[in-house]
Amino acid sequence: MVGLGNPGPTYAQHRHNVGHMVIDELARRASSPLVVAKGMRAEVCESRVTAGGIGGVGADAARVVLVKPRTYMNESGGPVARLLAYHGSQPDHLLVLHDELDLDLGQLRLKFGGGDNGHNGLRSIRKSLGTGDYHRARIGIGRPPGRQEPADYVLSNFAASERVDLEIEIGRAADAVEVVVREGLAAAQNRFNS
Repeated sequence: MVGLGNPGPTYAQHRHNVGHMVIDELARRASSPLVVAKGMRAEVCESRVTAGGIGGVGADAARVVLVKPRTYMNESGGPVARLLAYHGSQPDHLLVLHDELDLDLGQLRLKFGGGDNGHNGLRSIRKSLGTGDYHRARIGIGRPPGRQEPADYVLSNFAASERVDLEIEIGRAADAVEVVVREGLAAAQNRFNS
């Protein structure tokens, strides 16, 4: 599970960092801190998902690795490719959480494959992996108001009036990730796609 965003406190609350926010929520639920992975340019947390949720134990536990690249958005592909190789995993076992301008705040879409839709993080991952065939959780942030440039909009903080909805959506996206792991993409799409 890779949450896209830009590193550091300056960017932490930006719209572009909603993927990082979901990974932080999953790590909190797992009661397991994200730590810098040596040589990977990423913060990583390993956990397990059971019927009881992330951080559970038992025979039905599925192993997951939560990742926040420590690179800027347009360089996300390198750390993702290195971590997949390190864990012996293939792109079809990857789920990338990212902001989506074409969805309003409060909308979530889970899917497999697709284009980059102008998203620099997805473009970087495609270039590094040589494919776009991986799972995605598209988290709506809405379009910029008026004539504001999209690049400026994604690099701005959520408005105070959006913070309550944002917290709900981060929790909902984390729930969706857990369902993808436990029950598969189709089940998660049926429950969470809006």
